[in-house]
Amino acid sequence: MWSIEGANLAAGHMDPQVSQLDVSGLVQRAVLDSLVFQEADGTFTPWLATDWDVSDDGTAYTFTLRDDVTFTDGEPFDAAAVKANFDRIVDPATASKQAASMMGADYYEGTEVVDDHTVKVSFTQPYAPFLQAASTPQLGFYSPAVLAESADQLAAGSPGITVGTGPFELTEYTPDQEIVYTRNDDYAWGPHDEKAPSIETLRVEIQPEASVRTGVVESGEADLASNIPPNLAKDLGEGITVDSIEYPGLPYSLYLNEEYGVFADEKVRQAFARGIDIDAAVEEIYFGQFPRAWSVLGSTTPGYDASLENSWPFDQDTANALLDEAGWTERDADGIRMKDGERLSVRWIAWTPVPDDRAALANAIQSDLKEIGFEVKREVLEPGAYNAQYEPKTFDLTDWGFSGVDADFLRAHLHTDGFQNASQVSDPKIDALLEQAVASSDQDERNELYTQLQQWNAEYTAIVPLYTPSAITAVGERVEGLQYDLYGRPLFYDVTVG
Repeated sequence: MWSIEGANLAAGHMDPQVSQLDVSGLVQRAVLDSLVFQEADGTFTPWLATDWDVSDDGTAYTFTLRDDVTFTDGEPFDAAAVKANFDRIVDPATASKQAASMMGADYYEGTEVVDDHTVKVSFTQPYAPFLQAASTPQLGFYSPAVLAESADQLAAGSPGITVGTGPFELTEYTPDQEIVYTRNDDYAWGPHDEKAPSIETLRVEIQPEASVRTGVVESGEADLASNIPPNLAKDLGEGITVDSIEYPGLPYSLYLNEEYGVFADEKVRQAFARGIDIDAAVEEIYFGQFPRAWSVLGSTTPGYDASLENSWPFDQDTANALLDEAGWTERDADGIRMKDGERLSVRWIAWTPVPDDRAALANAIQSDLKEIGFEVKREVLEPGAYNAQYEPKTFDLTDWGFSGVDADFLRAHLHTDGFQNASQVSDPKIDALLEQAVASSDQDERNELYTQLQQWNAEYTAIVPLYTPSAITAVGERVEGLQYDLYGRPLFYDVTVG
């Protein structure tokens, strides 16, 4: 049994081609295979594709597919299945955001069936991140029969609907409680030629409370549990292994909406960042297991700029001086700064559920900022209420982290047209840097462009990075052979339970 947080899966997040929540890919990796597999060193090896070729101009990827793969409903995996999935992802009616962005969005020109086992994916310009994107469950494959008949049911997920070529088949699903995956006995095409798993049943229990997840591992009721917070991980009993894998991607951060209220002033944004004692809060809450973040790229992400470390430390004197320069010089009876009769107050919207550690971090941030006369009001909202404010951007700040191996995810967060541009950045120079980086096939050149973007944000302060989380998994002593992908997601191909 595998215990996960999984609180929002039942809110239409069972389809990684549409959902942008990490948990969707976490569980559906058991069902959805990919064209290629990304190794720990960043290189790519065959999976459903045995070989691939990238055109000299970087605009086309031609894949040779395995000819022995079938979906668990009996449909063949072939070039037509690849085209059906990729075209579905980019179809506006699908309303995909993350996966569509990973497909290149407007850069995607189309997928051509060359023959039954050869497929060509073309882009209107060079698109360097595509192999990495093609290794993820977001670009994994559903049965063409499901796409033709039941695609509208994939977000909810169910047996007979969530159908892939993976090592397991989804056979039972009780929303907010349990997902049951049963071994695909015909499986013989794992990324390292793995056969059908040893375990017959993978039972996933949805348990939002971290204390419950640790408790079921300690008692032996569960064999492993994901998303364990550091304060609980350090106290797990004898015989339990704690595996911690630092997420690549964008650290857990605050996004300052410059188009809505007081964050239009760069000095206010800078004061906000310098007025938070991030080091102390992260150390106290995460026991030194999660590093404080200095950049919009995590330290394990290719292109990370280590020169930014310690470049904008906690400094309330500097923060106060910046707010004075911005004209927030008066104070009300509560000690909150005032200008032209307006309080220096911002509204932070957060997506429920909020784990205890992030609630504690939010309290520390509010307390630090209150000391410099900066009021932060925090609203924890259900998904529908959150989206009602997020879509029209009627908030001052919000928060999340985003896992990704290729720094192209910054395009979604900082480009004028980025679907996760919560800060509402709109700068032609930044757009140009992001567009150059996605088109370059030279990794050194791409790293330099992403360095410029990281250094720009450290000054401009559209995003305030706080800490780089790790995927912490508690593994019981009966489990052997468990492996992980680059995102810290468990892989069950070689697992045995003694």
